[in-house]
Order: sequence, then structure tokens, then C-alpha cells
Amino acid sequence: MNAKRFTQISLLLAALVLSCRSKTDVESLFWSVRMADSVMARNRMPWQIDFRSIPRWEYTQGLVLKAIWQVGERTGDEKYLRYVENYYDAFIDESGQIGRYKLEEYNIDRINPGKVLFALHRRTGKEKYKKALFLLRSQMQTHPRTSEGGFWHKKVYPHQMWVDGLYMASPFLAEFAHTFAEPALFDDVARQFLLMEKHARDDSTGLLYHGWDESRQQRWADPQTGLSPHFWGRGMGWFSMALVDVLDWMPNDHPQTPELVAMLNRLAAAISRVQDPQTGLWYQILDQGDQPGNYLESSASCMFAYSLCKGVQKGYLPQDYLVVAQRAYEGILARFIRTDSLNTISITEACSVAGLGGDPYRDGSFAYYVGEPRRDNDPKAVGPFILASLQFESLTE
Repeated sequence: MNAKRFTQISLLLAALVLSCRSKTDVESLFWSVRMADSVMARNRMPWQIDFRSIPRWEYTQGLVLKAIWQVGERTGDEKYLRYVENYYDAFIDESGQIGRYKLEEYNIDRINPGKVLFALHRRTGKEKYKKALFLLRSQMQTHPRTSEGGFWHKKVYPHQMWVDGLYMASPFLAEFAHTFAEPALFDDVARQFLLMEKHARDDSTGLLYHGWDESRQQRWADPQTGLSPHFWGRGMGWFSMALVDVLDWMPNDHPQTPELVAMLNRLAAAISRVQDPQTGLWYQILDQGDQPGNYLESSASCMFAYSLCKGVQKGYLPQDYLVVAQRAYEGILARFIRTDSLNTISITEACSVAGLGGDPYRDGSFAYYVGEPRRDNDPKAVGPFILASLQFESLTE
């Protein structure tokens, strides 16, 4: 789709918004609102979002609830904000301790739910949210690192950096640095991206491999480079969202901020080159769309659509990438979004999980990635779909 066609579609949506008679009419047009409402209809309790039978302090809930919180802020509807707050009040006591969270596990995923606490504290002034923020910050003060200072993905995955780990902690730390005046922390945030790109970026494609093992001990790791064998779509999606979200908080005059913007531009160019030309979407294994068994995957496609659209709107990326993002978003709506008889919507074709190592062992092979189950309404697709929708809807404001 060319830029002229994109402009026509944007103007049409704006006209539809302006023609609505009420705020409710406007909201009914928005996919972000429809998906948030659908999530809440399917999950009476917010901890159930990730198909859980018991409550857990988990990155997936944090991802979706951050998106729903933004819907609440955009619409001014308290029901979304209350839904999100209910999750955090179920876990955080008055002393700021977090139920089912164990700092000593040093799991970087457990930082991600903390991102919503900044907004909760600003809105309510409740001290327990601030205490919980400092508790999560304390994990990253002692979190194990590589020899160069890169955060291990988890204590149980020693000496390893994964691209998804950048999303879990770095935006949290950047906002913490901004909120609580810890300027040296910005240096550490930038270091994580610089190290991940240094070790995981492939010079020929510009894409980043899923994981890097400094020790070269893992069976999935190349004995020379320490790298896993493939470019996993959602892994790159996590990295792209991390980068564009961190830039919300990095000071303009920080010496690494221009380098992070340049990194985002390199990333945008790389993922644009492997965008499927027919659908505008991305494959589970990014550079092997023609291989049997590979498939167009919804969570990565939503993450890239969000990152590119936001990057353009924030002025980090050239305007041409908005067309790339729009093609992706149209593809998502056409291929992955389904509406049922109750008018709730679902997003399909999301990889349920992917990782490296562990027990049973995940070897990072092509067969491994394409063999993981796919499911509907996986939170790792739901959250980025809402976030991407909010970005596109803001074009009409």
C-alpha cells in the first residue's frame, strides 16, 4: 500500500470518528476498546488472562494489563483502570511485598508486571505501589550479569542474554531512572541494548538471534559465537518494543540516546526486509518464510506494527515506515482477528511459548520453533494488538 492510500484510510477513519454522535459511538470503532472489552469478558479475574488456574505474578499479565490501562487512560473509562488495579491489589500488601514473587529467583520476566505500578502510584498515591517498585528495582541491583554487565535472562539460564529479556526489564528501569532521579541507571539501560546488538546481530540481515550464551556451554549455542541458530519473530518483536519504549524515558542529552535511535532505525530496516509482501505480516522464523512448516505469526506481527508506528509518531523513524506498519496492521485485522456471535473478538495464530534450554530441552532448531503449539488469545498477541491499535487510533486525533 502506498502513502497516498494510507492517508486516504486515515482520513476516512477520522471522518467516521467525527461523525459519531457520542463518546461511546467513537469508542465502538476502536479495536483497542473491543479487544480490551473482550479480554475482560473472557477473564472475570485479571490473573486468568494467561490461561492460569492459580494467580501468578507474571510478565504476560503485566503486558496485557499495561495495554488495558492505556485504554482506560485514552477513553477515561474507570472500568479498565479498576480491572487493572484489582490485579495489583491481589498481589501487593501494604508493606509493598509482592505475593508469589521471589527476588532470589532472579527471573527477569518478573520485572515486567512492575511497569504498571508507576501509573498506579501516580494515580492513587498509594505508598505500597512505590515500595513494590523499589523491591523490583532491588532485584536488578543484584541480578547476575555477563562479564560485560549484561543481565542474565534468568538465574537458571546462566551466562545467557535473550532478546526478549530487554523488554522485560529495560523500559521499567528507564522509567524508574526518570521517576526517582537515578541518572546513572540510564547508562545501564543503554548498555543492555548495546551488548545485545553487539553479540546477537547478524551483519548480513541486520536481524538478531534469539539468544547468546557467553559460556558457549549450551547445546543450542554455536561453539564459536555462542549464538542460537535462528531469528525468532517474537523475540525480535520484544526487542523492538523494548527499544521504542525505552526511548520514552531516555534523556535527549544522554550520550547513548542517539545510538539507541540509530539502533531502532537499523532494526526497522531489517524487519521491513523480511515482511511478507503479500500479507504485510511476519513469519515465526523471520527469514525463512518459504520453508515448509513456517507460518505467519500474530504476536510478532503486532509487536512490529506497534514499534514501527510508534517510532514514526515519536520522530525516531522516517515517515516511510508508517506505510510498512499500516500494511502490517491491515494484515493483522484481515488474517488474525475473528468476531464471534457475542461481538467479542479474538486474535489467532500466536505461538504459545518459545525459549532455549530448560527441561525438556529446547534446542532452538527450526523444527522446535515451528513445532510449538499455537493458540488463540495468547496474551503475548493480545497485549501488543491493543498497543498497536492505540497507536493507529491516535493518528485520527
